Amino acid sequence: MRAARLIKMVLLLQSRPSMTAAELARELEVSERTVTRDAQALIEAGVPVYADRGRAGGYRLVGGYRTRLTGLARGEAEALFLSGVPGALREMGLEDAASAARLKVSAALLPSLRDASRTAAQRFHLDAPAWFSEPKAPELLPAVADAVWDDRRITTRYLRGPAEVERALEPYGLVLKAGVWYLCARVPEAGTFRVYRLDRFTAVDGSEERFARDEDFDLPAFWEERAEEFARSILRAEVVVRLSPAGVRRLPYVVDPASAREALSAARPPDGTGRVTVTLGVESEEIAHSQLTGLGPEAEVLSPASLRNRFAADAARLAELYGDRVAMGDGVATGDRLPTGEARP
Repeated sequence: MRAARLIKMVLLLQSRPSMTAAELARELEVSERTVTRDAQALIEAGVPVYADRGRAGGYRLVGGYRTRLTGLARGEAEALFLSGVPGALREMGLEDAASAARLKVSAALLPSLRDASRTAAQRFHLDAPAWFSEPKAPELLPAVADAVWDDRRITTRYLRGPAEVERALEPYGLVLKAGVWYLCARVPEAGTFRVYRLDRFTAVDGSEERFARDEDFDLPAFWEERAEEFARSILRAEVVVRLSPAGVRRLPYVVDPASAREALSAARPPDGTGRVTVTLGVESEEIAHSQLTGLGPEAEVLSPASLRNRFAADAARLAELYGDRVAMGDGVATGDRLPTGEARP
């Protein structure tokens, strides 16, 4: 445990000019006293760690010291080769650069670990797009990716409804969500961060002018916050539903999972029949009808009345289709012919 922490400490100091004891303690998840002891242990092991005293002091490596990757364990080496997303790198125009980097890392590894890239690739594969879709990489993605890497301002034109809008942006990061590329960017004139779908861009004009990146910007945290805000913003209606135990289990799979969790956590205990009544946030009555149909008889819509009437009409139509068989207590037996003439197995 300590050996891994010492290696991480060296790599942290290698990646930055200097770090304070407090910064190292946060990164290593230990106390500042432990950082002091670890620094002394590295010095005794021959690693040139220098401690600057005073308020502005900290720890740094001297003499251009660099460590090699020979300290990697097999699991760490294999995890390293899992960090790339081949399809995404190809779409951003970075496939050649990524391939060269993997070759260099492989060359630096111990001979016994140089098959790590192959063993990882044969065991794990990330297929980002959703099912039943044919994603197409936006034509302007490579140009935007270049600007993101170099912190260069861009001027874009994109479709907002039927209109085309021009906007100067500071591109901070790209996100691939379910096969769709999004740009997280700062709008200089407004001083705010916004999210744009890249497939709505019609033009991107690069600039040689660089912007000063806000070092406090955290792309994963920003995306998670905006994604949750978006999910909540589209839930503009409410329906009251009574669910069977099976319906409770299946609800998160047919509606927005966050909305399902919120509704179930606020629900009262089951009634005498074991059913739970929930108030569920939905996009619209039309979408709620489509989603809740997937629960069949495990869900009973109580309100609004208009939605309940739609399900009552559905039930009547189903009874008309199947009522004669239900009344007779007769199912379709093995070998019976279906209406299409196809034999049931």
